Amino acid sequence: MTEKKSTGGLAGVTAGKTELCTVGKEGAGLTYRGYDIYDLADNATFEEVAYLLLHGKLPNRAELDGYIAKIKSLRGLPDALKTVLEMVPAEAHPMSVLRTGVSFLGNIEPEGDFANQLNVADKLLACIPSMMVYWHRFHTDGTRIDTETDDDSVSGHILHMLHDKPPPALHEKSLNTTLILYAEHEFNASTFAGRVITGTLSDMHSAVSGAIGALRGPLHGGANEAAMELIQKFESPEEATKGVLGMLERKDLIMGFGHRVYTTSDPRNSVNKAMSKTLAEEAGDMTLYEVSEAIEKVMWDEKKLFANADFFAASVYHFMGIPTYLFTPIFVCSRITGWAAHVMEQRADNKLIRPAADYIGPPLQDWVAIEDRA
Repeated sequence: MTEKKSTGGLAGVTAGKTELCTVGKEGAGLTYRGYDIYDLADNATFEEVAYLLLHGKLPNRAELDGYIAKIKSLRGLPDALKTVLEMVPAEAHPMSVLRTGVSFLGNIEPEGDFANQLNVADKLLACIPSMMVYWHRFHTDGTRIDTETDDDSVSGHILHMLHDKPPPALHEKSLNTTLILYAEHEFNASTFAGRVITGTLSDMHSAVSGAIGALRGPLHGGANEAAMELIQKFESPEEATKGVLGMLERKDLIMGFGHRVYTTSDPRNSVNKAMSKTLAEEAGDMTLYEVSEAIEKVMWDEKKLFANADFFAASVYHFMGIPTYLFTPIFVCSRITGWAAHVMEQRADNKLIRPAADYIGPPLQDWVAIEDRA
């Protein structure tokens, strides 16, 4: 771990090397294994990006067809896992549901030899969406859904399970794009948590469970849920402008703006913003989009804070009929690719991750017998 400067939260500290992603590098921006995020968002499927991250290269047609077939074959949930998901309370946080689901799967289908890691990664990519929607549907409408849909894409699979029918092409494409944008983001909190766990030579299920636990915290994941709650408070751009100015005056926390790494803009935001506008036009109701734009303008004009990837993703998901509390779990459906790739990268040149700390407690103390203590 190379220290560049001493700041809180390890900001500015290089904690390792990666071939997977650049974040905010001058002249590079956000890339996955050297491919620009805009090229991937415009041209790739999420399955191609998953293959790229996990296998180190873009697949050819035969490789992609085989990979899609494999992912489709792994979508089913073991009966014991379904039972566990049904036992998790309806009021549980859905991120806790996924944490429990992944951990339990590691008990009934353990990784064993690390040579099996790619198969574990593929299974998690295939069945985390199934866990998420199975639990949601069981506890909202009492339905035990079939999680083995015939959709070729992960995005189509998610929307099909949610709505009991194959999705419109625009919705499938839009969700596919957000999955690409969220797939990987270097040494963020959840990824680093997963790498720390991996560094102890633990199994992939443990690393992913830990990463989910880190993403559950509102300072890392959940900004899109908070953004949706904020946007829905206002019925017009004018009301939003006035309301957010009031929030700023009261110093209320406003989620979905700024970033720990990017300084002037989040490269993913422009893609999500364009999709939000297109989906609003399709729905015939521009209110959510225009309210979002108004909030974005106030935050920039008043605080020079830019919208991050989560802000317009909120309305994108909403237009597709995705319940707000599933926004962050859908993040997991995407980021499992980056997490698994980091687990494999950490294992390839592993060292136990054990940073030092600056002690700020009291000096050496003399022992005091209990009867003499104040």
